[in-house]
Amino acid sequence: MTRTLKDLTPGESARIKAVTGHGIIRRRITEMGLVPGVELMMERYAPLGDPVEVKSQGFHLSLRKEEANTIILES
Repeated sequence: MTRTLKDLTPGESARIKAVTGHGIIRRRITEMGLVPGVELMMERYAPLGDPVEVKSQGFHLSLRKEEANTIILES
């Protein structure tokens, strides 16, 4: 089973294996520094579940669930 960033629970950490998005979504994610090999931690989900907040490389990012689903994590 392939785990994505959307599957993490708050407080859980993982390393990025790949970014599968296409076009502008993929470019936006990689420009924010979310590239293969980067360690990140799920901070929290918004009250209605979207967006999600992650911490990576000392800063916090908010991503839509749709975007988080394109980030594949190492097993």
